[in-house]
This record gives sequence, C-alpha cells and structure tokens, in this order.
Amino acid sequence: MIDIKLIRDNPKHVAAKIKDRGFDADLDKILKLDGQVKELNISVQKLREERNKISKEKDIEKGKKIKKELGEKEKKLEATNKDLQELLLQIPNIALPQVPVGNESKNEIIKKVGEPKKFDFTPKDHLEIGEKLGIIDVQRAVKVSGTRFAYLKGDGALLEFAIVQYVLEKLTKEGFIPIIPPTLIKQNITEGLGYWTEGNQNNYYLISDYEENGKGEGRENPLYLVGTGEHSVVSMHKDEVFNIKELPKRYLAFSPCFRREAGSYGKDTKGIFRVHQFDKLEMVSFVKPQDDKKEREKLLSLTEGLVSDLGFSYRAVRLATEDMAFPAAETIDIETWIPSQERFRETHSISTTTDFQARRLNIRYQDGPPALRSEHSGSKTGGERKYVHILNGTAFAIGRTLMAILENYQQEDGSVLVPKVLQKYLNKTVIKPQK
Repeated sequence: MIDIKLIRDNPKHVAAKIKDRGFDADLDKILKLDGQVKELNISVQKLREERNKISKEKDIEKGKKIKKELGEKEKKLEATNKDLQELLLQIPNIALPQVPVGNESKNEIIKKVGEPKKFDFTPKDHLEIGEKLGIIDVQRAVKVSGTRFAYLKGDGALLEFAIVQYVLEKLTKEGFIPIIPPTLIKQNITEGLGYWTEGNQNNYYLISDYEENGKGEGRENPLYLVGTGEHSVVSMHKDEVFNIKELPKRYLAFSPCFRREAGSYGKDTKGIFRVHQFDKLEMVSFVKPQDDKKEREKLLSLTEGLVSDLGFSYRAVRLATEDMAFPAAETIDIETWIPSQERFRETHSISTTTDFQARRLNIRYQDGPPALRSEHSGSKTGGERKYVHILNGTAFAIGRTLMAILENYQQEDGSVLVPKVLQKYLNKTVIKPQK
C-alpha cells in the first residue's frame, strides 16, 4: 500500500505513476473518502471527550443521547475507512525513477556477462539429457500427478541437495538466517503481500480447510499454497516492530513452491522449466528505508556471484513498469543462457517493494528509544516507529538451475560435467548415464 500522504500532496504525479504501471485509480474518490475519515475521526474524538465529561456529571439522559450518536458515528467511520482502505489496496507500488516506462518490450538490458556456451555438436535440451541419464522422470510424474510435474532421481536429486548445501554455506557467511517456512498461507496474508491484487490469484492453488468450533459448527478457512519462498517469510513479521539494532534482518528460505501456470503453453511447459511444483532458495531482507539502495546492490551482487560460480553466461535486465509484480518498485531479472533455446531465460529476480508490503502487513521498526511522555508538556519524546523496506531475491530456483547445468555442461557422449563449486558436495566430477 502506498502512503496516502503521497496522494494528498501530489495527486497528479501519483495518477501518472499509476498509469505507468498499467493501472487506473479513482484518486478523487480516495481523497473524498480520506476527507470524510478525517472529519469523522474529529467528530468521534469530540463525542468521546463529551461522553467522558458527562459521565462525571452523571447526566444520564444526555449520556444516552451522546452514546447513541457516538455509536452511529463510529460505525460510519469504520465503514468509510474500510471503503478507503479497499481502494488504496488496489493501487500498485510506485516505480522508482530509473525503471523504464512501458510493457515487456521496454525492459532494459543493463549488463551482459560471459560468452554463451558453444558446442562442437548439436546440444540437446535438458529433458532429453535428464531422461537418458535417468535423473528426470516426467512420464511417471504424469501418471501420478498430471502434466508439469517431474521426479528427480539419483544424481538429479543429489544435484539439488548439492546446490542447497553450496548456497547455505555461501550465504550464511553473509548473515542470512536459514529458514524453512510454511507452504500454506491464509487469505488475509495474500492480501497483505499484494501479489494477488493484480488479478492473478487463479495462478495459485487454493486449499479449502474446514474449521470446527467444537459445537458441531464450522466454517471454510481458505489457505493458499505459496507461489515462491518469500510469501510466508515476508509475512512472518506481520504486526511486529523491529528494534533498529536488528536491521538489516536477512533470511535464506528453502521452500517448495506451487503455481498453476494458467495460460502457459508451448516449449516452456516441456521438462522442468515451467512446472506446477518446484523448490527454491530465496533471499528476503528487512531494512531501514535509507539502506534500500545498498541492500538492492548487495542482493544483486550475491545473485550474480552465485550464477558466476556455476559458470553461466547471463545478463541483467531491469523490468519495465508494466512487467513488474504489483508490489515491486524495481525488479532486476537475471537471465541465464540456455543452449537448446539459443536464448537467455529468466532464472532469478531481485526486487524491492520499498515500504509497500510493510504498510499492508504493518511491519515497522523503532527508530531510536521508545517514545516517552514528558512530565511537563505531556507530549511524547523519543524514537518514532517507521515502516521497514522489504526486498527479495532469488538465490536459485532449483528446476531452472538444474536445466541450465544440464544444458551448459553436457558432453557429446551424453554425460554432464558437474560445476566445480558443486563437486565436493556431489563427490563426483561427472554425471554419467545409469546402467
């Protein structure tokens, strides 16, 4: 959620920024409701003061009249504020100044590293390689779960664990706290995160859970499977206040992720590139607003280091305003070279949501000592509670990383070399076809 002060101070600028994101918003209605909320707040506060005064004077009839009027005003305030909040929740985050305006065609390539791998033979795609090695089994997964699922077997499974061990070893040294989060989240959490607001909730799996109250009564309690690791990590600090000394707070989440991938067809659905279930290692950072830029640079640098350690050719791409997720203020994708497709494909994303998700989930930090009320003036002195900035970045989406390894390290005889940084975890230098 953006700060309503931005709309109050410069509605035309905000309207233009919202349009850049490909959305429309009725800012006039928002400002009108905002004014009504202010007026109702003043009225409610005055009535409460008058009620307290009357209670001391013990004027019962007047007290009843004020109580009735106060109840009506409080209900109206609650309803008006709810309408205002619902409209504010429909507004995407404001893009940072450096973000190009437009759709996917306006995405900006900001860096290119390494030369695409060349072969003396015609390279195979990852699925053909994986099936011949006996490490990817799509056919049996179709039988058990349907399309866009896969079994990783033998060295395929060991290769995933090797990647996990390598990333854990590298990023824990950078201060990231390893975490295995829940994979189911409540509906109000999805609303707080903001990813569902852009109308893509149908891309996520809904599990309807029935809750009983012990009296033979119950209700449906909708739960969603997370689409990526940060969904349940970002929200774990909902309604909490960090001590300023705790920041930056960094997590490295390992989590299975689930997406319906509705509307995705063609080559991307072959093999393990775009599947309904995949494992992911995700970085999440909570920082002070003034440290946002530095943290963005850190996450991008770490991601590039991980990709470089595996020896991939890649490019960094800054997404345009209409191509970013609803909560993001800036997103930089890392696209890795995929030989069989002769193109770079997105394997990592690094985003800042600024204070957008923090406002929706009420995640703040204490900027200095807690506020204390002065004995003389009655006013509060001391630190202020401010909203943190929240960032996320892919360490590795395992399926796409395995795909890139198999294709970039394939040999003409069908074997696959193991990247040097993973060899000590896998205890081998080459993966050969199973006999």
